[in-house]
Amino acid sequence: MDWFPIVAGTFKAIALGTGMFFAIKWHYDQGKKEQDKEKEKRAVLRAAGKVAAVFMLSLLGLGLATFFLVTRLSLDLSVP
Repeated sequence: MDWFPIVAGTFKAIALGTGMFFAIKWHYDQGKKEQDKEKEKRAVLRAAGKVAAVFMLSLLGLGLATFFLVTRLSLDLSVP
């Protein structure tokens, strides 16, 4: 009967220590994940900006090419 408090106390200390370790590790990983989300959000916004810029430039180029083609062919685009 004298060994039970030693075994139970040791088990309790190991269980609580393990639980505290994983709780601290989980909170630390959540903090890193939020920082990674911020970096990922910035990267996505930067990529979306680049795509929008390329789209606008290609739209402008297509409009200019169409304008010059229409003027070269002497087409009348006046509204009646």
